[in-house]
Amino acid sequence: MGIKDLLRFMKPHIEPIHIKKYAGKRVGIDAYSWLHKGAYSCSMELCLNSDNNKKLRYIEYFMHRINLLRHHKITPVVVFDGGNIPCKAATEDDRHRKRKANRDLAMVKLKEGNVSAAIELFQRAVSINPSMAHQVIQVLRSENIEYVVAPYEADAQLAYLCSLEPEKGGIVAVITEDSDLVAYGCQAIVFKMDRFGNGEEIVLNNVFDSVARKPSFRNLDMELFTGMCVIAGCDFLPSVPGIGIGKAYALVSKYRNLDRVLSVLKLEKGNLMPEDYLKSFREAVAVFQHAQIYDVDTKKLKHMKPLPEKLLQFLNGELEFLGPEMPPSVATAIAEGNLDPISMEAFDHFVSSGCHPDPIVIQTSCQLSRPEAAVVSTQESCFTVFSSHKTREHDIAEKQISDSNEGKYLKEAAALEKLVMPLEIRKTVDSSMVQNRNPMKVPDNNPFKKMKCDEIQLDQIESMTEQVSVAIDVENFDILCVTPYSSTPLEVLDKSSRKRRLSDICSDQTAEQVSGITEVEDPDILCINLESQESVNSKPIKATDGKRRGKTEKSMKSNSKSSENKKSSILNFFSRV
Repeated sequence: MGIKDLLRFMKPHIEPIHIKKYAGKRVGIDAYSWLHKGAYSCSMELCLNSDNNKKLRYIEYFMHRINLLRHHKITPVVVFDGGNIPCKAATEDDRHRKRKANRDLAMVKLKEGNVSAAIELFQRAVSINPSMAHQVIQVLRSENIEYVVAPYEADAQLAYLCSLEPEKGGIVAVITEDSDLVAYGCQAIVFKMDRFGNGEEIVLNNVFDSVARKPSFRNLDMELFTGMCVIAGCDFLPSVPGIGIGKAYALVSKYRNLDRVLSVLKLEKGNLMPEDYLKSFREAVAVFQHAQIYDVDTKKLKHMKPLPEKLLQFLNGELEFLGPEMPPSVATAIAEGNLDPISMEAFDHFVSSGCHPDPIVIQTSCQLSRPEAAVVSTQESCFTVFSSHKTREHDIAEKQISDSNEGKYLKEAAALEKLVMPLEIRKTVDSSMVQNRNPMKVPDNNPFKKMKCDEIQLDQIESMTEQVSVAIDVENFDILCVTPYSSTPLEVLDKSSRKRRLSDICSDQTAEQVSGITEVEDPDILCINLESQESVNSKPIKATDGKRRGKTEKSMKSNSKSSENKKSSILNFFSRV
């Protein structure tokens, strides 16, 4: 993957750094490089398509590094690979063949019981596909992380972002494992970043300006450097037999003209050089300089750099090798993660039954205010998904569609609850139901998130002291009991145990200097008991003094007699209805 032996050849120009160097700046992420490394820990599960959650470890790996960047105040911009360009077809076919061979060998080792050897082969056989990338995209949406899916090569999209100013959505560096980014002309590239943020950096300006370090690139420009990389061998064109990075550097630095270098190669290699090598060479260089990328502002494809007239004449206007053209609507759907860039099939968020197979809450971003959406419809399902860096005005409509069936059967129950449930309690229960309706599956592996437990507990205690729940005798309009209010679920006592439970609560609350409680014998009176969060951590202190117990019983009997004289109640009216 990348330019063969390029990083080894440029080792004198590589400096060790820590990623915190880019604090406060925007940094691009080559997503597939992290996905490949993350898939090593669950390669066997992915190759065997296992059903256990271990095969999603690559998401934990990915988000750990995202959280690392955010911990150091770095804004990550994640870029995913898109479709395959025609000039890379041979490379992709070769990789597919090798992965298949490794998988077959891994299955043999697994049947023999040699699990360690099988895992090593599975790591070579694992393949990252758009479906895996889409799983990560859903988590990025929920975390409001900026991302984009390139129409073709993510390297080209990252190089384009490097050419923009940060105010226009540009980035100052790229984190990757692919040496192709050097040939694309990215100014700052970080390789081999570990879980602690340590990595190796190449800054192209320093490379071209360096005099003391060898090999020296002081006499080369970016066009000659890219031509050197193509001659050495890349994903778009294999090298001529016997030509490596060292020989390519020697030829380019000596002649400083790509046409002359190709002529010398033709003389030296003769029949070893393919007949169409010159055309293939021009096409490969054009990919590094003029590849198609997605422009967020215009929402359509464009070239990294404008195509010069001389190149168009040489290629006779045949630009299919840069990737087929596509309508702006399709390009936008791919860029925002709604469409598989290879199969061109929509990623369904709902199965045919109308249920969520893997519910994830999509949060809106409050940083940008330009609402854009790409709607993709299928035969049995429909969805609207938005880019994480834009507002989503249609989230409410989407949620109403998904919850329409459920809401249909809950309307009557909700209406009955409102008759007997106090207003403050009803608001709390409704808010908790909304929060728990769509659980979000986000990896809980952020070691950089600092929780202030003491402050949280203090806030909870203060809020508990400010809110109380009052139970009222609706016939006599007497206060029966006062208990601390909390957001715990409502507990309604049945008729058989209401008298006993109420007396127990009264005796417990007496020890805490709460007002007296009257025993209610009328079965129509509803008593609501809300346990506070304080009672979870400490058991209530029960009164042991016999005198207090006797006084409580007397007051309960007197109040019960007065309640018998009443002929009707508000709750009796509702029970008849």
